[in-house]
Amino acid sequence: MRKVLLPLVLVAFAALAVARLASGVRRYAIAEHSMQPALGAGDWVLARPVAGSLQRGDIVIFGHPRRPAFELIKRVIGLPGERVTISGGAVEIDGRSLDRWAAGTTLPDGSWDLGPDELFVLGDNRALSAADSRELGPIPEGAAGWKLWCRYRPLPINRSL
Repeated sequence: MRKVLLPLVLVAFAALAVARLASGVRRYAIAEHSMQPALGAGDWVLARPVAGSLQRGDIVIFGHPRRPAFELIKRVIGLPGERVTISGGAVEIDGRSLDRWAAGTTLPDGSWDLGPDELFVLGDNRALSAADSRELGPIPEGAAGWKLWCRYRPLPINRSL
């Protein structure tokens, strides 16, 4: 009886652990090039629910404000309470230059004062990224429901997130 019961308990425990992990993780296929070079079309990623405050540089997934069934993946550039300015192709946060993730020139020029619960998000490949805060405006911090956890296919060789 004990020889049968122990394996059943271990299998049940393993099944619960896998179910718990799976419920807190989502799988996404990257369909376009707006996040290159970090992520490209054909990449597969895992994301976890956002827990706590987001940091500049985090890659988040959120629903398109005008197309709720469509999800976007972008990088957090501006944090609540900051002023984001795009001028002459460069991004500034509160007057300090910030273009470490940019692949290409950032256009058009503009300025956004973020509220206490707003984020400014951009695609890394600025020329190909249309549906980001330059077009949509700042997004509510609570709208960023998922945070990129890892890329699992293709293997992340020689590419930095």
